[in-house]
Amino acid sequence: MTREFHKPTRFEGHRFEAFMGGEDPARRYAIAHETARTLVDRGREAGDGELVERMIAYTDEHGIDALAELWAAAAPESLPGALWRLYLLRALVRQDMEAASNAFRRGVQALPTADPVIAGAPDPAGPEEVAELADRILRGAFTGDLGDALNRAAASCRILAAGTLIEADASDAASPERASAFTTRAARLSSIAEELAIAARLEGSGRLD
Repeated sequence: MTREFHKPTRFEGHRFEAFMGGEDPARRYAIAHETARTLVDRGREAGDGELVERMIAYTDEHGIDALAELWAAAAPESLPGALWRLYLLRALVRQDMEAASNAFRRGVQALPTADPVIAGAPDPAGPEEVAELADRILRGAFTGDLGDALNRAAASCRILAAGTLIEADASDAASPERASAFTTRAARLSSIAEELAIAARLEGSGRLD
């Protein structure tokens, strides 16, 4: 995948790892949790499908920075932290759909696990199909089972990480710098996968807030 996000995502690659919070951590904590809970509750209200679609497309119009200001500094094992990672996964896929598709296909072929089944991996896993998968996972967080959405997102991240590592190995001889960038990205995806899996377990026990 490319290192820079294309407009309207507007989230630079070097900020993928961390996002600094504001000057009042307590206030930011309260706002992050309140907005996350409100969005999840509203999204599940009967007849509010239009709101869910607007939430899914929000970053296409405003950029992911707007959500980062609210949620990126939240703990991974919190509701806003988990939702942030779902939105981030979608942004990572859509910022370079072709590269994401290539990594996803390689990861599906390489992993001897149930992750492709858990993720609901499309076949064929073309750029549009992989992007739509990310949309469905995010949509499911608001309209379906949040724990299931988190588990599917975690599996998708593991698939992308595995495929990205294959790309790193393939690039090692010709371009060590490119290989290093792929390795770093794979490590980030693996970390997000673990964080999403923890959030899913907390959701399953009613402790994700």
